[in-house]
Amino acid sequence: MDDLETICLSGNTIGVEAAEALANVLKSKKMLKRALLSDIFTGRLLSEIPLALKALCDAFEHTKLVELDLSDNAFGPAGAQPLIDYLSNNKTLEILRLNNNGLGIGGGTMIAKALQAWADKARAENRKSTLHTVVCGRNRLEDGSAPFLGTAFAAHGTLKVVRMPQNGIRSGGVAKLVKGLTACKDLEHLDLQDNTFTAIGSKALAKALPSWPKLEILNVSDCLLSRRGGLALAESLKDGRNTKLTHLYLQYNEIRANAILVLAEAVRVHLKDLKHIELNGNQFDPEMRETQELIAALGQWDHEDALDELDDMEEVDSDEEEDEEDETDGEDELVEKAEEAKDKESVGPNIDQDDENELVKKLEKTHI
Repeated sequence: MDDLETICLSGNTIGVEAAEALANVLKSKKMLKRALLSDIFTGRLLSEIPLALKALCDAFEHTKLVELDLSDNAFGPAGAQPLIDYLSNNKTLEILRLNNNGLGIGGGTMIAKALQAWADKARAENRKSTLHTVVCGRNRLEDGSAPFLGTAFAAHGTLKVVRMPQNGIRSGGVAKLVKGLTACKDLEHLDLQDNTFTAIGSKALAKALPSWPKLEILNVSDCLLSRRGGLALAESLKDGRNTKLTHLYLQYNEIRANAILVLAEAVRVHLKDLKHIELNGNQFDPEMRETQELIAALGQWDHEDALDELDDMEEVDSDEEEDEEDETDGEDELVEKAEEAKDKESVGPNIDQDDENELVKKLEKTHI
């Protein structure tokens, strides 16, 4: 089986001895392209998993893998460590799947720094990175590792698919992540579902959208875009830099009717390929003219059935609207102060630690 190209062991349970025996065989398979190893440590002790992964990753350094899938293995930060050498030194990987691994901030940062080392070595050797797909959802990456991942993605500059749903990333982390991704001009699929954008993260995304002219799929459902954030996103799409968009997921984001009108105009003028759009769970009336204008705009391109069922919409009373405005304005101000403090820290005397801690506490209170 010297011409073996794919190994799929998903759904098995592999201990250290089995992994080492398997590694001894795999390192001689020069044609190996895909290692599909999701859910291979069921019932194993946490202390076993890093040793088993280390053996497998050492073997992969002798191959030319294009796809590595280690999803649904709950190895946590300890399992990220064995991946560092392989990711830092490989030259061929195109697809990396690390979904639902419990990486946390520590594990996510380790992976980010390994990806950064890979990109730095490629640049030093005048090679273009091969990496085009990263799937890293349900890992609690949070704001602690998201900026490092954004920097690593920018260093590669080759990402086409980035899927990072359900990671507890908040507005500051979202802003830095999408800023890094602006270096990836060929981005086609971005999935950040179920992270917390608020107006700040939404505006960062809106600012980044023109950098991705090839974008086809955008999923930011359940991201609390907010009234102002939803409008900023719609206005960015109306500018006409994302004409290849085919799927747009915006459910449960507190989007209001004014954004729907802008979105309808974006569809009418630019988004002729948009064949699926989800807006359920937002804060506008499905029977009002804004919705009808959006449906009409979709119908202009023979996509009148593109809109999902709007059967779980939210209502907003005037008191809630005022509260939202106050909270969002306060968050904007606090984040701006934090960024200014960080800038001063990098070029001058250190900011007083008590002031910094107090600012962090205030920021935490502004988030849902």
